[in-house]
Amino acid sequence: MKKQYKRALTIAGSDPSGGAGIQADLKTFSACGCFGTTAIVAVVDENTVGVTGVHPVPVSFVAGQIRSVLDDIGADAIKIGMLHSSELIRAVKETLSCYPIRNIVLDPVMVATSGDNLLQKEAVDTLKNELIPFVRVITPNIPEAEILLGHKIYKQEELPVVIKDLSCNRSVSVLLKAGHLHDDLLIDIFYNAETDEIIELPSQRIHTKNTHGTGCTLSSAIAAYLAHGVSLNEAVAKAKAYINQALIAGSQYEIGKGHGPVHHFFDFWE
Repeated sequence: MKKQYKRALTIAGSDPSGGAGIQADLKTFSACGCFGTTAIVAVVDENTVGVTGVHPVPVSFVAGQIRSVLDDIGADAIKIGMLHSSELIRAVKETLSCYPIRNIVLDPVMVATSGDNLLQKEAVDTLKNELIPFVRVITPNIPEAEILLGHKIYKQEELPVVIKDLSCNRSVSVLLKAGHLHDDLLIDIFYNAETDEIIELPSQRIHTKNTHGTGCTLSSAIAAYLAHGVSLNEAVAKAKAYINQALIAGSQYEIGKGHGPVHHFFDFWE
């Protein structure tokens, strides 16, 4: 019998600078041992300095890409990134609901590393009320969590308190990332809704400007490890270790004039 790849599909925007979006997702899938496929939702004009523009792909065409991949190749896990409009969010959910794929990781991308908005304001409620309850895991950072919660988060001690408020009545697991806080010891908090556990994932802050695409990379790594069949807790822990190593390795490089990328292939080449 022929061997089978572990398959991971990313539904996200395209970053021409290669550090985030579809490009980061594919690099992460490859580094974590998965065959990556894509459904491109938008072509983003951006680089390490900022976002100049977003050119959406027609919603029906996005749905077509998803169906083409899943009808032929299938997927062991799916990562969803930037979805800029309510119409697109609904189309992605409706299309995916036709397939029995449990491992869906949503990175609720709303703001780029450069600070540029990537999600239309009216789409926030659609994301919150329709797509988030549909997926298995979400991976918000502090600014994204604040938008979803409707209030500010000021310190590390608040994360275990607010995390269940992000979990849709404890039906969706949440990795709440602490990187936007100012502590040297960062403690990401993971709420496993399936076991009702809260797990701390501490790490020392890595002082580097090369943070472009960290959220894309982390969520894609979780999806990749879930595709390999490991437990939810293990997938999150392995993904956290992967992004930390990618950040450390990437900090030694300079590429672009702004926030450079992490080093996705630190295990393979320097």
